[in-house]
Amino acid sequence: MLPFTSHGAVTLAQAPDLAELSLEQLANITVTSASRRPERLIDAPASIFVITGGDIRRSGATTLTEALRLAPNLQVAAIDNNQFGVSARGFNSTTANKLLVLIDGRTVYTPLFSGVFWDAQGVMLEDVERIEVISGPAATLWGANGVNGVINITTLPASRTQGTLVTGFAGGNERGGAVRSGGALGEDGHYRIYARYIDIDANRLASGASLRDEALRRQAGFRADWRLPGDGAFTLQGDAYRGDGSNLAGLRETSGSNLLARWEGHDGDASSRLQAYFDRTDRDHAGTYGETLDIFDLEFQRTSPLARSHELVWGAGYRYGSDHVRNTPSIAFLPADKKMQWGNAFVQDQVALSSELQLTLGVKVETNPYTGHEWLPNARLSWQASPEHLLWAALSRAVRAPSRIDRELYVPGQPPYAVIAGNDEFESELAQVAELGYRAQVSQSLSYSLTAFAHRFPNLRSVEAATAGPVLANGIEGRLHGIEGWGTYRVSPALRIAAGFLAMEHHLQVRPGVVDLRGFSALGNDPKLTAFARANWDFLPGRELDVAVRYVGELPDPIVPAYAVVDARLGWKFSSSLEASLLVRNLGNRGYAQFGTSAARAEFEREVLLRLTWKIW
Repeated sequence: MLPFTSHGAVTLAQAPDLAELSLEQLANITVTSASRRPERLIDAPASIFVITGGDIRRSGATTLTEALRLAPNLQVAAIDNNQFGVSARGFNSTTANKLLVLIDGRTVYTPLFSGVFWDAQGVMLEDVERIEVISGPAATLWGANGVNGVINITTLPASRTQGTLVTGFAGGNERGGAVRSGGALGEDGHYRIYARYIDIDANRLASGASLRDEALRRQAGFRADWRLPGDGAFTLQGDAYRGDGSNLAGLRETSGSNLLARWEGHDGDASSRLQAYFDRTDRDHAGTYGETLDIFDLEFQRTSPLARSHELVWGAGYRYGSDHVRNTPSIAFLPADKKMQWGNAFVQDQVALSSELQLTLGVKVETNPYTGHEWLPNARLSWQASPEHLLWAALSRAVRAPSRIDRELYVPGQPPYAVIAGNDEFESELAQVAELGYRAQVSQSLSYSLTAFAHRFPNLRSVEAATAGPVLANGIEGRLHGIEGWGTYRVSPALRIAAGFLAMEHHLQVRPGVVDLRGFSALGNDPKLTAFARANWDFLPGRELDVAVRYVGELPDPIVPAYAVVDARLGWKFSSSLEASLLVRNLGNRGYAQFGTSAARAEFEREVLLRLTWKIW
């Protein structure tokens, strides 16, 4: 992403660590996810939280899913070392399907179940510039599956990762490391290459027996950026990875690679972007199923002002997928081989009704292999009485388009299909959403954001009886409402305190005339309250103390007790090139479970990690 600025905004490439930013600078951070164009965070009419590279460093996170726990508007849970549930505003499970995830513009959800295989998603955390987390629908700009939220992960341009960096960590249960090296490509280009790995030991069940969920993941990649004449840019980047894991069900092997090219150009106040990528993933779950998926994606976007009062963003995209599933007697996708195509076109206009009042209207039309065309409209109104205060409201319609699991899943993998039989009449799940939010920088020391939301779901996924066997259908309806908020208080230049929460409640019921065979728990398992607080204290020059507290309420079905976790990190900066940290996870707790049934979920225990990072300029 180019380091654009607007209205005095600053990019994180201009500031290496969040702890060095004032609250005024934090409010001026440039984000792109809310409007597909650069704007100040405080100007964005959406419930958006930004995790910065500085946040990740001071959290001590070693994996992407751990870093995502820093966002109070996300629910992140682990069954074991290889199975994760990540969602926004509920419906969380290992097959959560209402959250769209992008890594440097590459969409990583799978058409197998409309969700994300988190054990296959990795980045070098030291290279992350920011993670923008939108809770609430963003389908008008980002497409189907952006129903309850969007996670947009952006890494630093290659020019910001020059020289060599070596980092390693080790503890009682895991160890890993990474190396990255960057340099110049002539006068107008820069590159970096990297390699990373992590090795995690098995957890234990509540009974004390091994869960056998060992995990070993390796990844390598590169990025190259060139400046072009006329304030343009070109990026070429790619990754390759392999993961070996297991659980009580057996071995789980993953591998894949991707290659992305992106061009950005400017003419006056207008800008254009053309992006294409190829992504291959391969999975093998021993005794269950295997899959090889190839995705090709092409996208164009144009941003241009129309007169003084209009800011227009429009674009179109095409996506092709070739999926091959290796069926087993346990599970089958029929047909095993599937060619799929998706297309989309969108337009959004931000209209300045006055100097304080902005109206945003947009619509996206998207085609998919199962239901044809889906219309995704959105309307947002924002009132900015001063540069430090924003009141906004939004009405949206989003859909979760059918995936292969909805229409083509058969369990067992041969007749009779006593558990699930395919259903070629499964429809898109709809969401009608209303939001009201307020964001403010009250003073140089205090800022906060609050959002109230109400979601209506008329046709969620159910399990119903049919002639060939039980099928996935659209027999559940319901509502979701809640409030989410977070804030930051700068006690002094050396001490910053941040906190956030998400409180919500579902009201689900079976539609009239429907008999659901599975129950509402099949849609996900969510707490009514989650809360998070952390303190970052530079108590001496070159000395850091970071403490984070995370609370997750009880999960109802299956029941998982509420828990609170305290993590603490002590950091030493010996010089500008060498630093060390000591991290204690789960301080004060002997063990706790996060998700899943009691017979197959991990009991996460206390862990101590030592990390060293050396930068060679």
